[in-house]
Amino acid sequence: MNRLEKTFARLAERDETALVAYLTGGWPNMAEVGTLIEAVCSAGADIVELGVPFSDPLGDGPVIQATTQAALAGGTTAAAVLEVVDCARNAGVEAPIMLMGYCNPFLRYGLEQLYEHAAASGADGFIVPDLPPHEADEWLAAAETHDLGQVFFSAPGSGKERLQTAADRSRGFLYALAANGVTGVRAELDPGIDQYLERVTSAAGDLPVCVGFGISRPEHVRSLRGKADGVIVGSALLNAIKEADSPSGRVLAAAELIGDLKAACR
Repeated sequence: MNRLEKTFARLAERDETALVAYLTGGWPNMAEVGTLIEAVCSAGADIVELGVPFSDPLGDGPVIQATTQAALAGGTTAAAVLEVVDCARNAGVEAPIMLMGYCNPFLRYGLEQLYEHAAASGADGFIVPDLPPHEADEWLAAAETHDLGQVFFSAPGSGKERLQTAADRSRGFLYALAANGVTGVRAELDPGIDQYLERVTSAAGDLPVCVGFGISRPEHVRSLRGKADGVIVGSALLNAIKEADSPSGRVLAAAELIGDLKAACR
């Protein structure tokens, strides 16, 4: 987890919010996703969350679901996403790369083998929305063996005990859902988010907290400064990429949005 720890420490010294950029592995295609990783990092993304496509992504809204289905139709597998990470490292990408995916394909791959291969590829950890922290002993053992992050979730409706368990078991950072439901662009953040984040950061202690689900505009990011260590943008970034009609246009669209959001982190 060295890259993650150094990233959060460096940004904390600058009083700067971390920007986490979500991209779907294999979308728009295998050739372009590596270029997009390089583009968002060059534009200011501090961490990349790279989705491993799965046919039933229950935590994802329509935008991420559509990109996931397209990636699966193009033949993207967990092994192929690890190759993307390896290529990104070979291309000089230094930002932490977290793999986001669901239990089923990861268990099919084999946990010990998956975590070994992820570490060898240059990945920094896993974000698994359907993995309850109290059932994650085997996953955490693999993460510790290979020095990888293992991120769990809090939600606005999380009780004190559930929230504390998610924080205590997370490695790298805690993912705070800004809203109940699924991912997607939202015009406004929940008006109760400040009080919710106070509970989350209190439970997390020294563990960084990153907020996701609905973060799409610079004003969202500015409103969260000092209330969380990082913000996560997914659907808004994928929408910007989707609306462009060429590989170069997609790179430009991604870079422009990330640049605007990163400026609001400072």
